Formats: sequence, structure tokens, C-alpha cells
Amino acid sequence: MNTSKKKMPPVHPGEILNEDFLKPMNISQYRLAIRIGVPPRRINEIVLGKRSITPDTALRLGRFFSMEPQYWLNLQTWYDLETAKDATENGAFDDIIPWEKVA
Repeated sequence: MNTSKKKMPPVHPGEILNEDFLKPMNISQYRLAIRIGVPPRRINEIVLGKRSITPDTALRLGRFFSMEPQYWLNLQTWYDLETAKDATENGAFDDIIPWEKVA
């Protein structure tokens, strides 16, 4: 029996935007873009995982969906951190020795 676990890749905030907000609310990417005052390409690239959610976009999404913009920034930060962790699992940080407290 193989006990090694394969880690799931982190979910991009654009996937959450699309699957948890746009689809259930029947809002097109284009309609969202127009309503929040951004180019449609920006929303499309976010949904495709090709673009990050910036503070400006987070503020706009927060206002549109009546929620805290921090939600969107937290999703983006988590995604970025998990992606960076995955990229460094090859031992890139092995030579960094933690600072020890001197008595």
C-alpha cells in the first residue's frame, strides 16, 4: 500500500471567484468587469489563473459582493505562499540556518 500523499495544488482566487460567485449568481465575467469598472480582460485573466487579485481589484470585488476586500487579498496571499512553498520543496531553503537566540 502506498502511503505517500500527493498534495493538491493550491486553488487560485480566480477559480473561487468563478465557481463560488459568478456561476451561482449567473454573472458573466464581462458583466462583472463592467459593473466594477475594470477591463473585461482583467477578470478573464483572474478567472483563468493568469493574473493576481490586486488591492484595487479586491476593493472593487468587496464592494460589488458586499464583503470585506480582505477576503480576496487573503485568498491571493494564501495562493502565492502555497505556490512558493511548492516551488521550494526541492531543498532551496536547506542552506538557511535559523537564527538562534543568544542567552
